Amino acid sequence: MNSEFEMTTVAVLGTGIMGAPMARNLAKNGLQVRAWNRTRDKALPLQADGITVCSDPAEAVTGADVVITMLSDGDAVHAAMSAAAPELAAGQVWAQMSTVGLVALDRLAALAQAHGLVFVDAPVQGTRQPAEAGTLVVLAAGPADERLEPVFSAVGGRTLWVGEEVGAATRLKLTTVGYAITLTAVLAESLALLRALGLDPSLFAEVVTGSPLDSGYVQAKMKSIRDGDYTPSFTVRNAEKDTRLIAEAASGAGVRVDMAVAAGERFRRAEAQGHGDDDMAAGYFASFPADSTSR
Repeated sequence: MNSEFEMTTVAVLGTGIMGAPMARNLAKNGLQVRAWNRTRDKALPLQADGITVCSDPAEAVTGADVVITMLSDGDAVHAAMSAAAPELAAGQVWAQMSTVGLVALDRLAALAQAHGLVFVDAPVQGTRQPAEAGTLVVLAAGPADERLEPVFSAVGGRTLWVGEEVGAATRLKLTTVGYAITLTAVLAESLALLRALGLDPSLFAEVVTGSPLDSGYVQAKMKSIRDGDYTPSFTVRNAEKDTRLIAEAASGAGVRVDMAVAAGERFRRAEAQGHGDDDMAAGYFASFPADSTSR
């Protein structure tokens, strides 16, 4: 094992669906990992992987070479890093890997500057399965600090450096996550319509499979809906949040994103029906009345 990896200490703030497997892969690759989560009990299983679970963000970041934030939104990230502030040290690298949008990112960059941190905009493309496999695509913008090399290699199969301008990676992420979100919403709507018209959704799969419309992603989401298995890879709640971030960025750029806005409406209906913590494929339920028995 490379001794350089053994010298690197990483603080992971946020150990949810994405953060926990990322922390495990960091530890598996020989990095020293300290983790914090808002609900501490959810982080405790990481101790079995040799990860130190900390009681607060300040404890986690003490002496860390790299701090990773992987939390639900910009407010949560800002709160965690503000709580960590007493133990932050000038020169530490902060890899902001959550999807927070452009407005929140500016606020986080200002916080990093105030504490003399090396701030890198580094959201990831991928969901729970590639996070577990260590095959995420890291979209990075900012200083290409060498301390990030073992970190990004451990959590991702590929790192795409978009440039030195902080925000460039987030702008790219909003477009790629928007593609996945709207594709999921369209697929769910199509399968719901087919069922409402009295046909088995498996017929849709027979038409699409092997055609130019097919993909591994489409197959996975079709299977989720057909099997009624909404184990989350990326939740309805997070998808809805991202549609708002996409719309916010689009408004600032003077363009319309009708599909993302419509997908957001579907996810809000699904969340109101109790599916907020389900996989975003559960946007399927938004096509039906809440009390429908025909789903």
